[in-house]
Formats: sequence, C-alpha cells, structure tokens
Amino acid sequence: MRSERDRLEEQFRLVFDGEAWHGPSVMEALKDVNAEVTAQHPIDGAHSIWELVLHLTWTYGLVLRKLTGHTTRLGSTDDWPLVPLPPSEENWVAAINTLRELNAQVRRAVTGFPEDRLDDPPVEDPRYSAYTQFIGLTQHDAYHAGQIVLLKRAVQEKRRRAAHDA
Repeated sequence: MRSERDRLEEQFRLVFDGEAWHGPSVMEALKDVNAEVTAQHPIDGAHSIWELVLHLTWTYGLVLRKLTGHTTRLGSTDDWPLVPLPPSEENWVAAINTLRELNAQVRRAVTGFPEDRLDDPPVEDPRYSAYTQFIGLTQHDAYHAGQIVLLKRAVQEKRRRAAHDA
C-alpha cells in the first residue's frame, strides 16, 4: 500500500510535469513559449506568464520556509516578484530552471515528511496543516496552469488580429 506522502508527491508531479487528469500541467502549459511571449500582458489587469512563473516559484519557497520552521514574515507584495528588464531568453530559462528546482525540493520535502505529522501545522502558519500546504500547492499549480493556457491563447489572438488588420 502506498503512503499518503507518496500519493501527494505523485499528484504534485502530475500537476507540474504532466499527465494530470484536469488538463495541461504547468510545464505542458509553458511548452513552446519564449521570453517575448511570456513577458506580454495580453489581458488588461492580468499578470503575465512570466509573472505567474515567478509567483509559483515564490510560493514553493514559502511552503519550504514554513516546513523548515522559518518564522521571518515576508512582505505582502513579495509573492509577485518583478520580471527582470529587459526580459531575455537567458533570464526566462533561468526562471524556468529555478521553478523546476524548487518544485523538486518541495517534492523531496513531501516524500521525506513524517507521515504521522501530516496533520500538524507548520510553525509559521498554524492555520494550515502540512497536508493542506502540500495539497494546496497542487491546487495552486493547477489554477495557474489554466491561467497560463488562457494567456497563451490571448497572445495568439492578439497576433492573429494584428496580422488580419495589417
């Protein structure tokens, strides 16, 4: 019988890397995009794809901090880091590599977490158990993967309209 930790890690892997039942994973949604596309804001008032990637990365870091007992409070605007300017392919690749690395760290934290402590709250935020933090990351990834798909479609539509109007 597989442990609850193994099932959590599997769901985290599926929603990040692929074959999730809900639709495209984070990395599937990011397939075939470059720095120029990811820095665009095709929907007024919405974040860019790149901003979403930085936000996902920040969120992984936040949960890792909570699980390791860091009690330093982060600022309310820290969860939406700024895209480096000018956006470059080098910086985009670095952002994706950091996202992958922190995702791997969280997955290792899940599989190494004591099974009998999954219902315990972390030190920094006693409102949410470790299990809720872990499963919440999968929900968060799925939510933002959907936003990435919509932003990609919006960029394509803007390009189609521009070509049509030209």
